[in-house]
Amino acid sequence: MSSSGVKWASATNTPASARSGSRASSRSDNAEGGRLNPPELGTPPGYSQIVEVRGGRIIFISGQTALNREGELIGKNDFVAQAEQVFQNLSVALQSVGCTASNLVKLTVFLRDMDNLAVYREVRNRFFATTSPPAAPGVTLVEVSRLYGPEFLIEIEAIAAL
Repeated sequence: MSSSGVKWASATNTPASARSGSRASSRSDNAEGGRLNPPELGTPPGYSQIVEVRGGRIIFISGQTALNREGELIGKNDFVAQAEQVFQNLSVALQSVGCTASNLVKLTVFLRDMDNLAVYREVRNRFFATTSPPAAPGVTLVEVSRLYGPEFLIEIEAIAAL
């Protein structure tokens, strides 16, 4: 919001109330906010370009890695096993605060090797499909040279909202 209380709808600083266009956006709204994919930004594969949160509680989840509850690495040199453990850990973190995948509004994903992108998406999509409609938070995904643990292949931090 601007200092005048106007909620801007685009980088051109056009107030949302003044915008009208002939091209419909893909939008999903509920009382907590909405997910929006303006046609000008294209349709992303499995995530939302924009996630709006109105009021409520915001939960920040630290980067989750492929460690089990005993602190043991799951899936040494096995990206699929590590990704599945990371999403299982994310699910546990969400459940501990009364959330599900549908409450996710933002993920930041760190991969050691972008060649694992397709496999990551498969595991992510299975996790997102645990809710109906499937979760579609905003996502930033980057390749990094290393993570906290030298054998970690993936790490995901998250923001959820109630």
